[in-house]
Amino acid sequence: MSEQTPEPPNQSPYDWANDPDNHDLEPEPEPDEITAEASGDETDVPHPVNWRTLSAEDAEYEWLALNEWVDWLRHEFGLPASVVPPYWHRHPELVWELSALHLHWLGAHDPAQHASAPIGWLADFHVAQQRLREWVALSGTRLDRDRPTRQTVWPGEQVMSPIAETAIVNRDEDFVAFVIADVNRRAQAESDFLRRSEPDSEDRP
Repeated sequence: MSEQTPEPPNQSPYDWANDPDNHDLEPEPEPDEITAEASGDETDVPHPVNWRTLSAEDAEYEWLALNEWVDWLRHEFGLPASVVPPYWHRHPELVWELSALHLHWLGAHDPAQHASAPIGWLADFHVAQQRLREWVALSGTRLDRDRPTRQTVWPGEQVMSPIAETAIVNRDEDFVAFVIADVNRRAQAESDFLRRSEPDSEDRP
């Protein structure tokens, strides 16, 4: 009598989702899902701000956010006008410096950061205060008066008219007017760009 090896039964692939024993269980998340949950909302991650290329909408948001933070900063650390003057918003050199400090502060105090990150920001802030003093001294802006930062005229360039000082009467009103003008300027530039990008009516089908 010959022995025959029994053939294994024909089994279909296991269907986890349709197994009644697994109805109360949740499938394990994929690695990509775990990474996404751990990272949180990407919009909350501090990102560099390029003031040269901001859209009108983004510029309005960044101006208001930076202004609020700078106001907190000067009160929190008792900064004099020789470090953060009232009209800092009218001097690009101060805007870039304060904006970088703001982003550095956001990154250092992010919940995902190392616990020692804030002390690193404080060390950099100490150094930045000296740079701010130098920028303010060069710009000529003060607590109660302001003038545009003087520019060095290179040979062959047009000589600029003398710069006059203006009294600072209401800083907050000036900031609002400045931001409105800046946002409108950016919006106009965007509109002009889109208009130039559109095909002429004669070329349209």
